[in-house]
Amino acid sequence: MTRVAEDILTEPPPPAADERLAYGPEPLQFGDLRRAERDVLAIVLHGGSWKATYNLTHLGHLCVALREAGVATFNVEYRRVGDPRDGWHDSLDDVLLAVDFARSLAPRLLLVGHSAGGHLALLAAARRKLPVVALAAVSDPETWANDAVEAFFGGEPPRAGSPLAQLPLGVPQVLAHGTLDDVVPFEQSARYAKAAAGEAELIPLDGAGHFEPIDPLSPQWPVVAAAIERVFA
Repeated sequence: MTRVAEDILTEPPPPAADERLAYGPEPLQFGDLRRAERDVLAIVLHGGSWKATYNLTHLGHLCVALREAGVATFNVEYRRVGDPRDGWHDSLDDVLLAVDFARSLAPRLLLVGHSAGGHLALLAAARRKLPVVALAAVSDPETWANDAVEAFFGGEPPRAGSPLAQLPLGVPQVLAHGTLDDVVPFEQSARYAKAAAGEAELIPLDGAGHFEPIDPLSPQWPVVAAAIERVFA
């Protein structure tokens, strides 16, 4: 059978992380730490249209693959639509709190986010001045034709909630995006990279859809892994 990358959402969980750590007092303010020998740590943010339906489990496979490449990971959970929260700020505040906590775990940090998690990773990169690898990211929510945008922001996205509006970020940025992505269009990343005027690198994943960038068994995964390695180099 031909593998479908979207199956990553329903596959059995990977082996348990080394440790589950609370980064704040709220029940959903925790992350799974997988250690590696190097002094670098990727803060990983899952997607799922910012909805509580999706959690950090499916990105555990990516985290295992990164650890095998020598990169430690902190796979972060955060409050989403459907959880007790007071709006989109709570989701971003959770991510920022996780970043601040992660500074105690490793001297060198990188943000890695997929889809809606890529959106939060770009916003966090702007605010905490960290390098970021955004995979199939919602970088311009105002132009994303998805009901999840209104649900997340409670209406039209404000300027403060748009990664595109935060440019220039002043940090290294890599955007990897499938050219056949039918969930978050490739044009989101293309438009963002063009607006970044050389500050962001765009990696088109030819023929890939939305989930290939986070599937360690996909043909595109080595390209994504190399991009993360390059940012840390």
